[in-house]
This record gives sequence, C-alpha cells and structure tokens, in this order.
Amino acid sequence: MLFRQDAGERDVELPGSTVALEVALQRRVEADLEAMLGIRFLASESPTGPWHQGRIDTLGLDENGSPVVIEL
Repeated sequence: MLFRQDAGERDVELPGSTVALEVALQRRVEADLEAMLGIRFLASESPTGPWHQGRIDTLGLDENGSPVVIEL
C-alpha cells in the first residue's frame, strides 16, 4: 500500500492495483536509491538462477561494496 498526506496531514491510502503500485514504488525507489539509502543501484528484476527460479526486485551495493537486496 502507498499513502500520501492530505491537507490536514492525515495519511490517505492511494487507490490502485497491487502490481501497479509495486511497479511505481520500485521505479521511484530505484531512481533515488543512493540519495535515500546510500545504496548504488545495480539491477532491477534480477534473476536468482535456475535453482530458485525467482527474481530480486532491486539489487544494489552499500558503501562497503556488500550486496543489498530490496524486496517490495
């Protein structure tokens, strides 16, 4: 779920489908990943390989060069 603050500074849930919200959130986070979290963006929707057959939403590196996985 995504929220915004209305004029009275109350949190209001944004309507929409789960998939559309996740994609929008993922793109926004990836665009500002370094500024927000200090993580250098590497890849989006990175495959986990034939054994797990999954995907990593967002993959990056922290300030020490360690991998960071962000799952939305």
